[in-house]
Amino acid sequence: MPETHETLRTDRPHSARMYDYYLGGEDWFEADRRTAEAVVEAFPHIPVLARANRAFMHRATRTLARDFGVRQFLDIGTGIPTAPNLHQIAQQIAPESRIVYADNDPLVLEYAETLLSGAPEGGLAYVEADVRTDDLLASRQVRETLDLTSPVALSLVALMHFVSDDDGPHALVRSLVDALPSGSFLVLSHGTHEFATEEEARRGEQMYRDGGAELRSRTRAEIEPFFAGLELLAPGLVPGHRWRPDGPVHHTDAEAAFFAGVARKR
Repeated sequence: MPETHETLRTDRPHSARMYDYYLGGEDWFEADRRTAEAVVEAFPHIPVLARANRAFMHRATRTLARDFGVRQFLDIGTGIPTAPNLHQIAQQIAPESRIVYADNDPLVLEYAETLLSGAPEGGLAYVEADVRTDDLLASRQVRETLDLTSPVALSLVALMHFVSDDDGPHALVRSLVDALPSGSFLVLSHGTHEFATEEEARRGEQMYRDGGAELRSRTRAEIEPFFAGLELLAPGLVPGHRWRPDGPVHHTDAEAAFFAGVARKR
């Protein structure tokens, strides 16, 4: 298993910082910019995907807090905080909500003060960890902030496409879900090449690898097993911008290029 601590590397791109670049943020380095711009040149819709994915996270969090009474959230692969972040959405609805953020990028740790600034009625914590580590749920930050005998929303937004097949991504998600109690939820979005050619998909993956970052785009059929044994909320596993949209849908499925779903553990 990988270490839970990674040295801050500014000489090679990191997916979280590239994502920040796509969103128009400023928390990236030259290596991130070069790789991100190369990806955008080849795939101009990438910034649309990033924004649509962020909007899905907002809608899913709001739905769970408002309509299902969820008050605990574990967000793995949180990345660089862009307001409004998950805790701001949840605590706007329920100030007593408790949130743990987890990421393996040391740069994110520098933003802990921003991540941990929330409603005084609730709880916030940050843990430097990788989704591939065995003991994430046993960490002090998780145990002190969340009650793992009560439902938790596990948020894996735009994360699992950075986990290779060799690391057993479906088994990783299953082990996390299995450790959560009945009534918990899985919120997951995942990049896809379903609306592109196989050649385009492989080219995009290779561009990330050339920059030192793993990327594994998957089809809908490959993403479905992440939700095995869980009850998908309507409208099911769909292109992310079509998951309970707040208004008219302005993007095509090819532009959004990711699938998303929210499912409950019985």
